[in-house]
Amino acid sequence: MTKHRVLTSLGCALTAVLATAWSSAAPPTPTAPAAATAPQRSRPAATTRPVRPDAVATRPVRSGAATTRPVRPDAATTRRARSDAATERSRHSDTTVRAHYGAVRGAAHDGYRTFEGIPYASPPVGRLRWAPPHRAAHWSGARDATRPASACPQPAGEVPSGSTDEDCLHLNVTTPDGARPSRPKPVIVWLHGGGFTTGAGSSYDAHRMATRGDVVVVTVNYRLGALGFLAHGDLPGSGTFGLADQQAALRWVRAEIGAFGGDAHNVTLAGESAGGYSVCAQLASPAAAGLFDRAIIGSGPCTGRPDRPFAPFSVPLSAARATGADFAVRAGCGSDRDVMACLRRLDVSRLLAAQDTDQQPAHTTPLLPRDPAAAIAADRLHHVPVLIGNNHDEGNGWAAGIIQAGYPVTPGTWPDIAAAFFPGPGQAKAIVRAYPVHRTDGGPVFGAVIGDADFACPTARAESLLAAHVPVWSYEFADEHAPPLTPGTPPFPLGAPHASELPYLFDLGGRPATSPRHSTDWPTPWSTTGRASPAPPIRTARRRRPGPGGRCSPWHRTTSSPPARRAPATTARSGTPSGDAGADRIGAPQGRRTPRLRQRPAGGRSDTLLTGHGGRSPTSRSRPPPMLPAPSPVRRDHRHGACANRLPPCHGAPAGSRYTSST
Repeated sequence: MTKHRVLTSLGCALTAVLATAWSSAAPPTPTAPAAATAPQRSRPAATTRPVRPDAVATRPVRSGAATTRPVRPDAATTRRARSDAATERSRHSDTTVRAHYGAVRGAAHDGYRTFEGIPYASPPVGRLRWAPPHRAAHWSGARDATRPASACPQPAGEVPSGSTDEDCLHLNVTTPDGARPSRPKPVIVWLHGGGFTTGAGSSYDAHRMATRGDVVVVTVNYRLGALGFLAHGDLPGSGTFGLADQQAALRWVRAEIGAFGGDAHNVTLAGESAGGYSVCAQLASPAAAGLFDRAIIGSGPCTGRPDRPFAPFSVPLSAARATGADFAVRAGCGSDRDVMACLRRLDVSRLLAAQDTDQQPAHTTPLLPRDPAAAIAADRLHHVPVLIGNNHDEGNGWAAGIIQAGYPVTPGTWPDIAAAFFPGPGQAKAIVRAYPVHRTDGGPVFGAVIGDADFACPTARAESLLAAHVPVWSYEFADEHAPPLTPGTPPFPLGAPHASELPYLFDLGGRPATSPRHSTDWPTPWSTTGRASPAPPIRTARRRRPGPGGRCSPWHRTTSSPPARRAPATTARSGTPSGDAGADRIGAPQGRRTPRLRQRPAGGRSDTLLTGHGGRSPTSRSRPPPMLPAPSPVRRDHRHGACANRLPPCHGAPAGSRYTSST
């Protein structure tokens, strides 16, 4: 079995996180037919007063009555009607926002407002295909912003029917009712995942995050696939058009979000999977300087590598150009004298058919001069506070897909499968020893290897690199009963696989939360990370350095009294421990005061903490950011003695971030 064959099967087996299912607007309520009136018989000697059309009601006419007298509305009815009219005018006024490019009219909901499909750049069509984003054109009147715009071109998947509409550089704004220009709220800009080939900002209904976190949330479309990341020798901006779109959206936020009630000087850039890696890229991009104030990286470690294909990564420009040349050949333009002119003439559907399954940004480019991992290690990054983390069972979804595609993981097949994904000398044997497969546990073991190699170990490495230069907090989402994202019965329990935290933050695809677990207060601590307000009780887990043979000591935790409101089982890692570790091991007495997490000084600097509503500058006197609460015990790993979230390839890497905990 070759690695190529396994990855090909994987591409067929995996499915999107959730299909986008935006419901159409409700049909207008039909007008009730007018009530019938009794026939009137008038006296010849009397006149009949005409009935005014604005009469609210008429008294029944008695046979032989001389006139029909309309009934005037009483004072209460009049006041109620005027109040309703005023409310409607106010409601209409609240949903119309005047920005630099023109006015937009959104929609009011219970506790929040939405403004969808706002263009932040000109449509990248014609000669603007494969060009840096240009400013959006001004418009007159109030632009309708009650429906999402088209997703960027992509095959069917998360967007059920796919998309071929290149006029897609739009964003969506969700604001809590209290957000006003005079009382601005912190802003979260969300970059969606999808392997840089699928996804849309409109798939993420952010009203729970906005209302519970009291923040303004902006979700963004950016160019995907070959249209977003094609590289060619004659193409300025090669390999980074999608990243340039993200920066254009951030510039729009800096300039316009104040009119929507957002704080343009308190912007958090956040993303998951490919969106998380995009945050890494923006941290390392000189062109993104000053566009955001803090960062959240979810399941998109900055240290991704091409030999770890399940997590996002970047490639050198030379490799991206070679991929672009192959793409031009498949599209039928490889031998054309002007390759780019030929590609710009092609229909979008033909381009989608010719592109690879996954795309990667290119580094050694003007927008991304270095690979993000190298940039962070060399301190060539924007110095903003960072929250970074991953899910406990990241690899289980992929392992289940490969098994369902016809590749069972048994004691007999396990060495070949390990060798297919880790072809380096001695790697497969070391993995089989550290992660042995028995009769019925092949799926979870394979998932553990994928998760550790592609996400957990790279995330731990990224934590260490970042913590040398900026304030860093980390988390792990570990709800082993996370509701499934896709239909069907997996071949084994998936636990907390890749993307399983998203329904706790958003209503995906316009679908409301269907599980009590999804309705917890997890969006609140996530979206309020960085504020100087008091933190709720939390639990933290601390990771030990691997022992001989790649094995780790048991997980430890700092205990506290249980929170009043329970949330999904999560852990927030606090890195290298200090003090008496024995007092903090699993099973330690409960009821201790909640620890305060402080960053260990780096380079002689004083302790700093993320800040939010309370001010712009870090302060050692502020409470730390609310971390992801973990009311249930940290669970021991099921991996037959192999360490939780560790793998031989990260043996010897710096363990944990620069943290210490104190009460």
